[in-house]
Amino acid sequence: MDGTRRSDISKGALVAIVLKKDQRTGTLTEGVVKDILTNSPTHPHGIKVRLEDGQVGRVKEVLEE
Repeated sequence: MDGTRRSDISKGALVAIVLKKDQRTGTLTEGVVKDILTNSPTHPHGIKVRLEDGQVGRVKEVLEE
C-alpha cells in the first residue's frame, strides 16, 4: 500500500521512505516508524515520518504493520 494516507501508517510499522536528499533519485530507505510527522489525513507525496534511527522522509510504501 502506498504512503499517502495517514490511517495506513502506524508507529512500529515497517515502511520504505524517500529521504529529502534522495528525492531526485527516488532511492528508498527501509525502517520502522517512530513518529508520524504529517498531521493532515492525506498527502500527495507521502506522509512524513521519523524512523527509529532518526531519519526523516516521506513514506512511499508500507511494507508491514
